[in-house]
Amino acid sequence: MKKLKLDIIGLSYSQTQSGAYALVLGEVSGRRRLPIIIGGFEAQAIAIEIEKMTPSRPLTHDLFKSFAEAYHIHISEIIIYNLVDGVFYSKLVCNDGKKNIEIDARSSDAIALAVRFGCPIYTYEFILASAGIVIEGNDFVFLDNIEPSKEPTVTGNSYSTFSDEELQTKLKEALAEEAYEKAVKIRDEISKRKSN
Repeated sequence: MKKLKLDIIGLSYSQTQSGAYALVLGEVSGRRRLPIIIGGFEAQAIAIEIEKMTPSRPLTHDLFKSFAEAYHIHISEIIIYNLVDGVFYSKLVCNDGKKNIEIDARSSDAIALAVRFGCPIYTYEFILASAGIVIEGNDFVFLDNIEPSKEPTVTGNSYSTFSDEELQTKLKEALAEEAYEKAVKIRDEISKRKSN
């Protein structure tokens, strides 16, 4: 069966399920999108790696990568191979230099590992045909729609009143507290200032 390569197109707060996120994968050579609903922890794990943020302590997916590398195991690709009752099934294709091994995984975990190992994500035509959607243009924006933190925030969720030094301090504090959604907002303010 021919594999179709996918890229991560966007990650946003799910409008249909409270506390969940929509991870949108896009067909590399086409216009179809594959939305997958994932949990908040996995969304943070994917967002942190995409944005190249460094948590104060390793997250579970970082630990898995360190463990695999310590034993010379490499993930060569991720395959979303089945869809049953709305649940996507994925596998990690691993190699230790001698043989390939396929390991079953939740799609959200598999994708969090794919971004860490820099490996391609694939699926099959029948999955895109049954669960894919065609998007005119690109309606998804990386990480911009992640739900605001539930903790007390700065007025209007804006960090624009802080100095650059204060923002850097707050970013370090947020990472130390593992408040990654807050850290993304602070990082966005720092990036906005740098681009002006």
